[in-house]
Amino acid sequence: MRGFSFVGIIIMIGVIVLLEYYTYTSIRFLLRNSRANYKTIYTILYFVLSLLWISTLLTMPMWRNWDEQKMLRNILVSFGMGMLIAKLLISAVLILDDLRRFLFYVSSLFFAQNTEPKLVQQGMTRSEFMNSIALLLGGGLFATLLLGLKNKYNYKWKEISLSFDHLPHAFKGMKIVQISDIHSGSLDDIEAVSKGIDLIMQKKPDLILFTGDLVNNRHEEALQFVSSFSKLKAPLGVYSILGNHDYGDYIPWDTEQAKQDNLEKLKKLHADMGWRLLLDEHIVLEKENESIALLGVQNTSFGRRFHSYGDLSKAYQGSEHVPFKILMSHDPSHWDGEVNTKYKDIALTLSGHTHGMQFGVEIPGFKWSPVKYIYKQWAGLYENNKQYLYVNRGFGFLGYPGRVGIMPELTCIELS
Repeated sequence: MRGFSFVGIIIMIGVIVLLEYYTYTSIRFLLRNSRANYKTIYTILYFVLSLLWISTLLTMPMWRNWDEQKMLRNILVSFGMGMLIAKLLISAVLILDDLRRFLFYVSSLFFAQNTEPKLVQQGMTRSEFMNSIALLLGGGLFATLLLGLKNKYNYKWKEISLSFDHLPHAFKGMKIVQISDIHSGSLDDIEAVSKGIDLIMQKKPDLILFTGDLVNNRHEEALQFVSSFSKLKAPLGVYSILGNHDYGDYIPWDTEQAKQDNLEKLKKLHADMGWRLLLDEHIVLEKENESIALLGVQNTSFGRRFHSYGDLSKAYQGSEHVPFKILMSHDPSHWDGEVNTKYKDIALTLSGHTHGMQFGVEIPGFKWSPVKYIYKQWAGLYENNKQYLYVNRGFGFLGYPGRVGIMPELTCIELS
C-alpha cells in the first residue's frame, strides 16, 4: 500500500485492534440489559459499521485525492474521522479506568483494603460510570460532527472597525472584504459557493483581498469555480496571495517540472479571475492624491510544519515612503515571527490558514478551539503595540467537510 511503510501498517493495525476492543467493551456494556434478539441485531450492526470504518481507513490513499468524486470523498472523510474520534474518546476514558483499577489492584497487594466496588450512585459502580461517560463523550462527539456537515456553506460575516491616526483621509471609511482558504478541491456545491460570492458583492467592498489556499493541491480543482470567483469586483481591485496548499507540496508528482507547471497554471487562474496575485511585492493604492501600500508575500511560516517561500523584505522594498501599509500573509505565525518585530510600520496584517480548526466554541466573551494550542493567533483580531493582525476562519474546508462552532467566514474590515 503506497504511502504506508510496513512498520506503519503494523502500528495502524495495533491501534485499530486496541480501539475496537475498548469500543466493543463499551457497546457490550450499553447492551447488557437488552433482549437477546436486540442484542444480536445491534452487535451485528456495530461490527458491520466497524468493518466499513476499517475499510475506509485502509483504502484512504486511494480516495483522498478523488477530485471527480468530491461528495463521495467528503462522506468517507466524515465517516472515517467521526468514527475515529469517537472510538479514541471512548478508548481513552476506558484506558483511564483500567489504569485506575490496575493501580488499585497494586496498592491492594501492599495495603489491606476493602475491595468491594465503590458506588458513584445507587446501583452503579465506578467502572459502569466510566463506561457511561465514555459512551456519552464518543457518541455525543460523533453526533456533533454529523450535525456539523450542514454548516460547511453556512457563511457568517465578521465585521470589525479599526481606527488609525496615520490612515490617509481619503481612505477613511474604506471597506475591505477578506476571504481566505477557499480550498476549491473540497467544495462540492457550486450554487452554495455562488451564494457566498453574492453575499460579498452585496457588501459593496472598496477592496477585496484573498489570503491564500485557492486549492488543496492541483490547479484543476479551481477550474469549475473560475466563472464564479470572477464575479468578485471592487473599485480598488481584487488582490491575492498564495497559501501553503497552493504549491502542491502535499501530493507526489511525476517530475519536479510537473509540480512547477501546476503552480504556474494556478498563478494564471488568479489572473483569469481578475485577481492581482502579489508574489513578494507591493502595490500602491491611490485615491484623491493620497496613497496606502498593499504588500503581499508568498507563504511564510515560522514553524517546522510548513514550507516558507516568502520574502517580506523584497515585498517591503520601495514602500518605505508610504506611511500606511497593509500586509497579506497566509500563515499567522509570520506576524510574531517577523512582522511586529522588524516591520513596525505595517499597520494591519491579514492571514488565514488555521480555519479555526473548523471545530470549537464561539460565544460572546469566549472563544476556544484545539488549534489555539498550536497557533497563538488562530481566529479573529489581535493587537500588539498598535499593530493589528486579523486571522480569517476560512471560506472553505479541508479534511472534515463541515464546521462545528467555527463557521466559514466572510470578513469586512472598515478603516477609519
